[in-house]
Parts: sequence; structure tokens; C-alpha cells
Amino acid sequence: MTTRSTTSDNSSPAIANEQFRQLLAGSRQMLVSTLSERISESFGHVDQTLFEAADQAETNQVQTLFFDSMREIRSRRGEIERQFLRLIAENFADFLAGKVPPPRDLQGMAADELSLVQNEEYEEALQVTTMAQHVNNRCVQELFTLEQRLAVINNGRKPSDEANPFAARKIAQAFSDALRAHSFHPRIKQMLYVLFDQHVMSCLDELYKTLNQRLIDAGILPNLKYSARRTPNAPSKPAAPASNEAPNDDEQPSSAHASASNSAPSQGAGAAQASSAHSAGGLSQGDGAALHAAAQAAAESLQMLSNLTSLIQTQRSQAPQAPIYGETRSISAYSPSDAQESFSIGELFSALDRLQESSARELPHNIHTAQKVAPVKQSLHEDLQQHSGKPGKVKVGDAEADVIDLVGMLFDYILDDDNLPDHFKTLLSHLHTPYLKIALQDKAVFSNHDHPARRLLNNLAQAGVLYGDSNDNQPLQAKIQWMVEKVIHEFKGELAILEKLSEELDDFLTVQNRQAELVERRAVEAARGREKLLQARQDAESQIHQRLEGKNPPLLIRNFLELTWVDVLVFSQLRQGVASPAWQNALKVAEQLILGSSPLEAVALAQFKSTQAQLLDQVREGLEQVGGYQEDGIRRLLADLSTCFHAVQAKAPQIADKIKHDLPPSQLGSMLGEDAPTTTPAKPSSELSAAAKARLKELDDLEFGTWFDIKHQQRLQRLKLSWFSPTTRKYMFVDQSGHRTLVMSREELAQALESQQASIIEPERKPLVDRALTTIYKVLQRITGRQAATAN
Repeated sequence: MTTRSTTSDNSSPAIANEQFRQLLAGSRQMLVSTLSERISESFGHVDQTLFEAADQAETNQVQTLFFDSMREIRSRRGEIERQFLRLIAENFADFLAGKVPPPRDLQGMAADELSLVQNEEYEEALQVTTMAQHVNNRCVQELFTLEQRLAVINNGRKPSDEANPFAARKIAQAFSDALRAHSFHPRIKQMLYVLFDQHVMSCLDELYKTLNQRLIDAGILPNLKYSARRTPNAPSKPAAPASNEAPNDDEQPSSAHASASNSAPSQGAGAAQASSAHSAGGLSQGDGAALHAAAQAAAESLQMLSNLTSLIQTQRSQAPQAPIYGETRSISAYSPSDAQESFSIGELFSALDRLQESSARELPHNIHTAQKVAPVKQSLHEDLQQHSGKPGKVKVGDAEADVIDLVGMLFDYILDDDNLPDHFKTLLSHLHTPYLKIALQDKAVFSNHDHPARRLLNNLAQAGVLYGDSNDNQPLQAKIQWMVEKVIHEFKGELAILEKLSEELDDFLTVQNRQAELVERRAVEAARGREKLLQARQDAESQIHQRLEGKNPPLLIRNFLELTWVDVLVFSQLRQGVASPAWQNALKVAEQLILGSSPLEAVALAQFKSTQAQLLDQVREGLEQVGGYQEDGIRRLLADLSTCFHAVQAKAPQIADKIKHDLPPSQLGSMLGEDAPTTTPAKPSSELSAAAKARLKELDDLEFGTWFDIKHQQRLQRLKLSWFSPTTRKYMFVDQSGHRTLVMSREELAQALESQQASIIEPERKPLVDRALTTIYKVLQRITGRQAATAN
């Protein structure tokens, strides 16, 4: 409870004029009535706001917070509203009695005083100040005239914000004080403040106009006018009131709001001009930093290429016939031992052209078979020797061998990359020969991150990582196969074709992304709908069980309430809410059905019989709303209910127990599908192993959008966490196409992680070529023994 302290120094004479007191009493009633309506409207939007926030929650723990708070606010709403309106009324009582509370401005505190205030309380105080300031800025004219008229009523003294019961700050502070007794999470309080600002504080503009008019009609300063004078070098300031009845000069309105609001734009303009001048003088600080970072990245890439070349040469000299990466030897290992001359670059390109033509001819038969690196090198060596004028006497030069070996290691890495599905590895492996031509033509493919060939290969691999494991990946697989075939058939050395293919792939993936996002959004929206339905059903079942507690109605009445009338309550809650007359009336019908299923005394029995026909009509209306019954079925059910009532009141319970009626399955309950609560609950967390419990704790911070590899339907699938139900405590996973694929409880997921039936996939942010070069570099360091020497 908020304490309300006053001091003798902060008091003024009470309002003694009875006419003024009556006028203020009417104004108070107007204010309280308006605020009561608006704060109820504000709380009416809480559920929808929290549902939307839960949908955007970053973790399931935060999502649970929103849903738990929804129920907590429902239960405390009435208490908060009553406390708020009680504080508003007390503010009026203090004003009439001349009491002036001490200021509560935290911003005016000294630093040592402010350190004693809890951060959360300070944030709430700033929220109150901000809301009030917005109203004051909007309503300068209305507030000025209202304060002048209140000064007339208040013995000639203009009330301060702390004393004025109509002040925006006073109203906002009352709401803050009403919340103080409730330990809502700071994020929840912030949402409540936003809703209060939108639905309550926003109504003060019109309220101030109405209050001013009410005072004018009562003859208080009817000719008071407001005008603002502006000078070129000064902020706006309210003019003096144009009336002989205005208060004394020392009570003139403050122009603090005007000066504050007018000084901020001038500072912003100055900052903008300074920024513009700085930009005009050369590169901005941000541009310079970006250029420096780009230059540093380029230097690092060139250094990496130099180091790789050095390591390849070292490995070749140390073990000429040994594999340099995986099981693949250097191209130099195929050269005749007595060769002294080197093939020209033209001879190399001619050989690669012939290999590419051969690959194009055989591609329809080989496209689904991976092209290994070693056979490519063997074929290149054989073609060079076959078309050489000095077979057995010529070899591949060292510089060209470096490039050929590095490209081979790149494609060896692709075939070993665990991130890529096998069929994508196979497709990309057929690009080996074209990429040999590209690298021999321009080694920048290894050092320039924006090289068209490097960008295309990265994008193809990324597409495979993101969508390649989906059951519905045929369009993407067909698109990438077409692109690979196009490169093999049409690439003649011009990079423009690679740039065009990259753009096509970008456009294709954009469409794929949008489709997947749309499908996933629909799956989440459907899950949210089932969540609302499940929550409404649990609320309805709880209400029915509360009313049946300690009662023993005939089986027909109990089954009807628990299996059928629950749907009527759910339907009413979903359409109109728990505060609606329809929902309240449905509860009253349930209470009357229970009442009629127990023997009644004469007076109560007579009253029940007089309303029985109306009760059965209400049952009919409810059943017709939710559907599932034909007219004949409703008529038979009502007849059975009536017979049951008669048997109970005739003290013949054995007859009532024999009445049976086959109730249809719940129409709304069937819509829950696999989200419905299971009859066999999940294994409680207390029965989990210590390792699974540790995993369970980790899940609290799990973010939506996290990817998993989960063994499902006898195969490992890559699935994304998309939704968590605080009600059923289950996770929903979607595949790469956005389709709902799997639903698991927290305990099931924790067990799957602990038993390695599931694993979290850490996002791979480095592109394929970057990862490959880094891995190759480390392997070469290890096999050459130069790790320590090149580490720096």
C-alpha cells in the first residue's frame, strides 16, 4: 500500500465555498468515470498484447513469462483498477482539504540520494514523468486555462502538479502506485505502462477540454484566453491571461515545457550541421574504419594464399609421392622423373578444355556420381602427355602445380564437408575442371572474397546447407543441377556467366526463403490458435470441476458438463472473453444443471421448476452455437436431461443413473490434434538422469530459430525450433521448408540430447571457401611440421 504523507509546510487553506466544492465533486465524478472506463479498456488489451509478445519471444523462458503473466494479471486486474481509482479519489480529497503532498521528482535528487533508489523504481518514475510530459506538451493551452480556473477555486493559488488532482503526472503516478503492490516482471510492467499511456493518458486531451467547458458554464473565468508569443531568438511562452480575474503575477504559468521542447531541435540541427561539415571535409570516421577493415582483410587473404603456396611447396619437396590432403597426391607426383621442361599455360588450358568437353558429354550419365579429385588429376596428366610433342619429357610447372593442387584440396574438402548433404556434394564435385581453369586464369579466386567464382561456389554450398536436407528440396536440387550443367557446358573463361548465375541463385533463394517463412508463420499461427483453444479449454474444465466438487450428479449430467458444455464455455471465451455476458451466462447454466441434479427443498424446487424450460432453451442455444448436433439429437438430449431432473427430484436416483445418452466427441477438442494433453503424461523431470536434467536446464535459454539434428522416423533430420507451448510444455519444430514436422516435450528433448538422438547445430557463419582454406592450411601445417614456424 502506498503511503500518503503531507506536511504542515505543504498545505494551503481548504476549499470552503460550498458551490466550488459541489462543482469539484461533479468534476471528480466525470474524471473517475472516464478513467474507470479507459483503464478497463487498457486491461482489455493485455491478453492480445502478451500473446503477440509471446509470439515474438526470443526464448521459451521469456514466452512462458508472458503466458504466466497473462493469467496473473487477469486475477489481479480488479484489485489494481480499484486501487487506482481509490488513489484518484484520495487526490481529490487532499485537494479539497488543502493538503499538498511533497514532490516526488527523482530527477531532482542529488547523486548520493539517487543511489539509494532501486533501479527499477527509478525506471518506473521516469516512465511516469515521460507519460506526463507527453500530455503536458500536447495540452499546453487546455492545462494553462484549467490551472487558472482551478486557482480561482483554490483560494487564488494555482495548484502545482503535486496538488492538482487533474494533473497528468498525478494520474500517471496513481497508476504506478497501484502497480507497486504487485511484483510483476519489469518487462510486463513496461507493457502495462505502454497500454496505460495508449488508452488512459491519451484521453486526457479531450477530458481537459470538457472540464474547462464545465468550469466556464459555472461562470469561472469565462473570458479567459490563451495565446503564445514567439520571438526569433526565444522559445515560445504562454501569454498573460486576457482577463481582469486572472490570479496574481507571481502565479503566471511556467514556460518550462515550451523551452524544453524548443531547445531540443536546435541542438539536433547543430549536430547535423557538424556531421555534415565533417563529411564534407573528407571520409567520415565510419567510412575510414570500413576501408581500413577491408584493406586489412585483403592483406590477410593474400598472406593466407602466400602461406598456403609455401606449405604446398614444402610438402612436395619433403614427400613428392605422399598425399597432400586426404588420399590425393600432388599433380607433380604424376610427372616423369626426368622431365626438365614445363607445359605452357596454353597447353594446360587446351587440356582442360578437352576434359571439360568430355565431362559435358558424359554428364547425363555421371551427374549423380561424385567426381573424385585423384581421377581428375590423372586424366589431366594423361591428356597433357598424350597431346605433348615430347611425351614423358614435360611436366607441370611448380607455379601451376600449386594452383592445381590447391583447387584439388578445395574439392576434396567439399566431398568431406559434413555440413553438405551428399547429393549436393556430388553436384558441386563436377565443377572441379571449370574451377581449375578459373584459378589458373586468376589466382584471386583464393584471395578475393568477392570474386564471382568464389561467390557462386559459396552460395551454392550455402543453399545446400540451408535447404538441401529437406524432403521438399526437389526444386532447389533441380536448380543447382541445372546451374552446374550450365557451367560445364557454357563456361569458356568469361566470369560474367558466373555472376549471372549467382544473381539467379540469389533470386531463387529469396523466393525459397519467403515461401519457407510463410509456411512457418502459418504453422506458428496455427500453433498459437491451438494454444488459445487449449488454454480456453483448461479454463472451462477448471470452472466445471470447481462447481462439481463435492457434488455427485447423475452420470448423464456429469458427462454432459465435462464433455459437451465445456465446448460451449470454450466457444464463448474464444469469441467474447471471460468477462462477456455469454461466458458468464454459460457458467450459470452449468450451475443450474448441477443444482437440478440434487434433491431440492420445496421452495427451491418450485423455483427450479419455474425456470427449467428456460434452462433447457439455453442449453439448446449453446449446443446450436458450437455445432455437432442435429435437431433430433438435441431434442432427445433435452428430453433425457428433463427426465433426469424429474427422477432426481422424485428421489429415484437409480432411474436417473440408468439414463444414457451417447454424446458426440468434442468438436473443439478434436481441433487440438497432437497438441491435446496426453492421457499418459511425459516422464517428470524428477525421474530424468543427472545429465538429462542438466540438458533440461540448458533448454530454458534456447532461442527460437535454433537448428537441431534430430533422429525422427528412422532418419536424421535437420529441424528448426519454431514454437514453444507454455501450456503443454512442448516444442514445435519445422523443416527447412517451414512445415511443422515434430512436436516434443521439454523432457523428451532433454533426453534426446542426452542420448545423442538430437544435437544442436551451431550456425556456420563462414562461407565454404573460407572454411576450406582454413582447414587446408591447418592440415598442411601439421603434415609439414611447420605449425610453429607459420603460426605467427
